[in-house]
Amino acid sequence: MKIIQTEAARLVGHVMDGGNLDQALQASLRAHPEFTAQQRGALQDLSYGTVRYFGRLQFFLDRLLNRAVRDPLLAHLMLVALYQLEFSKSAEHVIVDQAVRAAKRRNAATGTLVNAVLRNFLRQRPALRQEADADPASRYAYPRWWISLLQTQYGEKADAILAAGNLHPPMTLRVNARHCSATTYQALLADANMAAKRVDPDALILAQPVPVERLPKFAEGWVSVQDAGAQYAAALLDAIAGMRVLDACAAPGGKTAHLLERTDIELVAVDKD
Repeated sequence: MKIIQTEAARLVGHVMDGGNLDQALQASLRAHPEFTAQQRGALQDLSYGTVRYFGRLQFFLDRLLNRAVRDPLLAHLMLVALYQLEFSKSAEHVIVDQAVRAAKRRNAATGTLVNAVLRNFLRQRPALRQEADADPASRYAYPRWWISLLQTQYGEKADAILAAGNLHPPMTLRVNARHCSATTYQALLADANMAAKRVDPDALILAQPVPVERLPKFAEGWVSVQDAGAQYAAALLDAIAGMRVLDACAAPGGKTAHLLERTDIELVAVDKD
């Protein structure tokens, strides 16, 4: 796990320098073909989770440090470990031990600092949580300018919007109508012990996310992963057979593919990159 913690910390640093996490994560996974499926999932969770709650985690870290850490990777490693302690179900002593080992691999002298910070967090967690919750920026982990904008535009509804933005989105599937109906695919999922709820003609929401490799007929193109909201585009366009359709902002191609799955059309898809 210490290798995954370190790699997640590197990815967090890349984002803080202005990089794209999606692209960086995919590049990291390509560079580490030896990672198991579990390690790949853990890396995604740690990197995305730390970035999602960065403001709150940074609040904790600032309170736990006497002075700023000069090594950005070390600081980000502690943020990753704080994310695990606050949001994961892993054993706390294992998280701390692995973070200390990861820090020592980079600089043997930093292990004591990491150990002290993380153990102090565990001791002070109730008070730190209460203090963080008193400030909207650390409570919701959003920039202050964004919180202010939402409060101005939505008033009392702003808190609910901010809280919803931190929820984990469900895993939504788009069933390829060329192969079967959503009802038929829902039965295939049930046979594989996967519960799903139908929310649209082609959309199913899984009760629990799973690796795509476990989805029945995924490799054969029977189903794709796509948010339910994005699936409305094809339904609203309601293209009929023989139509000529231009998708002038097609990347990454999910809605384009959905259009082609629904009916026989002549489709031109373009994008700037």
